[in-house]
Amino acid sequence: MDAQKMLDFTSYRNVDEILADLKPYILDMVVSYGHPNVRGTHPTTLEITKEDFLTLRGTCIIGINASKSVKDLNCKLKDLIRAGKEIGVLLKVGPFWDTFTGFGDQNLELANSVSIVFRKSTFISDRTVLIACIKSAQDLSRELISSLQTPNQILELYFFPVDTEK
Repeated sequence: MDAQKMLDFTSYRNVDEILADLKPYILDMVVSYGHPNVRGTHPTTLEITKEDFLTLRGTCIIGINASKSVKDLNCKLKDLIRAGKEIGVLLKVGPFWDTFTGFGDQNLELANSVSIVFRKSTFISDRTVLIACIKSAQDLSRELISSLQTPNQILELYFFPVDTEK
């Protein structure tokens, strides 16, 4: 897979083929779980949390009981984020998947010990991992979101570089 193809997944038959090709480039992976209250309707953010509950007000939260928070992400990924690089994200729930990109920024703290938040805006907090993302919770595949309404459904989140020419 070359740099130009890092975001062109149209020729793949399924998400497992995509992951097989992405494997050498994956910077980090986070596992979280679905919940009956997953709505995925927030227009500007998307969130994964280590918390074990979700209220109906958490319209940006698509996964709970996450294996990592933004603070726990690996150092190589954090370095690329702080260098302002464009980062790709692949979300996998069973056979359903979606991808999006966002940008790092030197001002991102990457310090929160509970959540990982992706933002369409350029707002920065200690929970923010990427800004200027091309998708928020409401833009994700509805099949993926519906699957996440099943308790304990596994959500795998993969980070990868958009430009492999490092």
